[in-house]
Amino acid sequence: MIVVTGATGNIGRTLVPLLAEAGEDVVAVSRRPESEGLPAEVRHAQADIGNSTSMRPVLADADAFFLLLGGELNGHGESPDALLDAALSAGVKRIVLLSSQINSTRPEALSHTRLREFEAAVRASGADFTILRPGGFASNAFAWAESVRAKRTVFAPFGDVALPVIDPADIAAVAAAALHEDGHAGRTYELTGPVAISPRQQTAAISRALGEEVAFVELSREEAHAHMAQFMPEEVIDGTLDVLGVPLPAEQAISPDVENVLRRQASPFDEWVVRNLPAFR
Repeated sequence: MIVVTGATGNIGRTLVPLLAEAGEDVVAVSRRPESEGLPAEVRHAQADIGNSTSMRPVLADADAFFLLLGGELNGHGESPDALLDAALSAGVKRIVLLSSQINSTRPEALSHTRLREFEAAVRASGADFTILRPGGFASNAFAWAESVRAKRTVFAPFGDVALPVIDPADIAAVAAAALHEDGHAGRTYELTGPVAISPRQQTAAISRALGEEVAFVELSREEAHAHMAQFMPEEVIDGTLDVLGVPLPAEQAISPDVENVLRRQASPFDEWVVRNLPAFR
């Protein structure tokens, strides 16, 4: 049995069907009670990954565990050891942790302290582990969806700074391989898109998919900071803007790990836009 947390999010909603199609017994975990969109054969469990007590019954008899910290859990919460003790006590032998490329490129970043703690705990757990370190997500473009629908405009900083962005479906495919197949224990995979693409170029891709002009308005760092302060802690804002505005060479490079695991190239941003076009109409 495989337990998948974040099952209704951008990664989980692809990962769960992939595992089910492979014949795995899957328990899809989310904090919300609804299970809409999950395959009929998949069990849904409402639990909070930030509360190991709520996770214990969900993990009972599980063999493998996909661990995705969401939202505020990236910044604070109970010790990673509490959750891992619940998993190991239940019999979990394989853990796949979703981390971040920042832990490779900026190992002292305050914004990712919590993820580094989970990485260390998973490595020390004694379970077979795989750590996934994706770069920027293509789905971050959902943040522009409201302004595209209302004004046919994207507002973003650093309009011409290009970074690879990865389709969450590709992350899900790599996670499915690590959970379902042998040969990935002890590995850390950096996952990026197939080409570096700037916010201005992403805007053009959205425009092409819609068949309508979408304008791009470049925000200053200060304007972007003020906007992000509405939903991000200060140290996360500054770290994010540093990556977006002054990326390191490693953050602009294309990692081969998606291709190495899946035997295919990562999906381009244009494909992600076409699949998610209703959000921008």
